[in-house]
Amino acid sequence: MLNIIGNRFKLLLAGIVALLVSVILLVIFGLKPGLEFTSGTMFTLRFEDQTELSVAEVRSAMNDLGYANAVVQSTSRGDFQIRISLAENDEVSQIENKLAEKYGKVTREGITKVEPTISHQTVRATVIAIIAASIGMLLYITFAFRRMPNPFQYGACAIITLIWDLTMVIGTFALIAGIADWEINLMFITGLLSVIGYSVNDKIVMFDRIRENKRRSVSTNFSTLANVSVVESINRSLLTSVSTMLAVLALMFFVGSSIKTFLMVLLLGIIYGTYSSIFFCVPFLTVWENREWGKIFSFGK
Repeated sequence: MLNIIGNRFKLLLAGIVALLVSVILLVIFGLKPGLEFTSGTMFTLRFEDQTELSVAEVRSAMNDLGYANAVVQSTSRGDFQIRISLAENDEVSQIENKLAEKYGKVTREGITKVEPTISHQTVRATVIAIIAASIGMLLYITFAFRRMPNPFQYGACAIITLIWDLTMVIGTFALIAGIADWEINLMFITGLLSVIGYSVNDKIVMFDRIRENKRRSVSTNFSTLANVSVVESINRSLLTSVSTMLAVLALMFFVGSSIKTFLMVLLLGIIYGTYSSIFFCVPFLTVWENREWGKIFSFGK
């Protein structure tokens, strides 16, 4: 039998190191906020002869027009999505005319404006939603495992591991977004909220197996009990995760760029959530149950 819990100190230390790396990636690359969070005007332009036109060329043209901070991205159709600070339609029309003089006929496909008050409300609502969801799950898990010794530990371990998952997802996404020049938007937030639900569900499955094995008196030693429970749950966890990942990858391939941010966050969340459920959450619970905090950095010695 796999001895996952026997290596709990090494696994927890590896998780802490990975967390630090993720935070460093986030600091280095950062997250580029989209229109929903910064306010401004976003419009999409289609050039008649855009096969030879690159994002760098359009960005350079916008810089020459005095919009050094303009964000230029290409869409799956080959159009160019441009975001500038809040502007009126006349100003956007002037930009179109200037670009048309340089690159030929251009057609505006759409325009979106977000006022500063709306963007502030979006940020506030996002933070409140994540905090409320975390508190609600902490209370629910504590109540669900109320007949177990120290039920609060189960809820707290799930939330602490969830924070690990989200940090890993955000740090990795910052790296990917920095390379691919992606912005965070409401799809990014939707992805994070989906990761919260998926990740916590996987932890509850592990906890529930521990509870069932305790009722069956599999072992009086919690470390042994936890290891048996994790090993018994691995196949179910992996099968569920792989099947979900295949669906997400299919959407990435067929749907295109419209929800790429959501799908990438969800994919990362499935990977890290599955890993943490097996190799971080239950080992963390075991260390807490056995009061072995001082042994983490000495590998249990």
